[in-house]
Amino acid sequence: MKISGGTKITGLFGYPVEHTLSPAMHNAAFEALGLDYCYIAFSVHPDYLEDAVKAIRALNLCGVNVTIPHKEKVIPLLDEIDEEASFIGAVNTIVNLSGRLIGYNTDGRGFMQSLSEGGISTEGKDVLIIGAGGASRAISYYLSQKAKRLFLYDIAKDKAEKLVQDLKKIRDNVSTVEDIVSTDRFHLIINATPLGIKEEDPLPFDTALLNPDQAVCDLIYKKTRFLEEASKKGCATLNGLGMLLYQGALASELWTGKKPPVEIMRDALYTSLK
Repeated sequence: MKISGGTKITGLFGYPVEHTLSPAMHNAAFEALGLDYCYIAFSVHPDYLEDAVKAIRALNLCGVNVTIPHKEKVIPLLDEIDEEASFIGAVNTIVNLSGRLIGYNTDGRGFMQSLSEGGISTEGKDVLIIGAGGASRAISYYLSQKAKRLFLYDIAKDKAEKLVQDLKKIRDNVSTVEDIVSTDRFHLIINATPLGIKEEDPLPFDTALLNPDQAVCDLIYKKTRFLEEASKKGCATLNGLGMLLYQGALASELWTGKKPPVEIMRDALYTSLK
């Protein structure tokens, strides 16, 4: 990749960002398309988020992805939020349109594409999401429209209830569960918490409750202990790498106006994981 005086800059705002696989994925796509673009990870401390957003305009960046812990806090700093991101209450992609900063959220669509690719259907199914944070809000926006019933659990019960009440503005098939003492009714179970990023993290719930007829997903983009235990029970499993891929592809298209080469992006992700 060559950097020129006309290179257009995109990137990632997060804290920390050292672990991210996004630069490899996006830069591989830009190179394959012959675009003079570059993707850089910016470590943005929460105290400097407002300054970083102003820098998008000042430095004429094309746009950025936004990750933990900025997805919600960046919203009031933008000029416009699309309908989907507004409902979700989180932004993962910013586009700089001639100095006007517009916020989007591609996480939910990315997740649904990864489910489809993994052969996991939600049509007419009962689905449980563990966690009610930003990632959960993004995927539940779509899952509530596809699943027969959607259930939410979070150790912070008021957080789960707030998400349910928001979802009920568009669908009435959503409710909370007080505790996970049985999983028999769920066809698909999704971990949308950070549990599993560290090896020593506890499991989201007791995997002895699983049965082989269930599918289990983890939004973390590696094979976590949770997924390993689910595999031992005979469950179909899916990690978050596909979601990372497809949300990134959607973001790339927003910045460049061109369909990105998904398979090249996928290869770059797998290479980065080795």
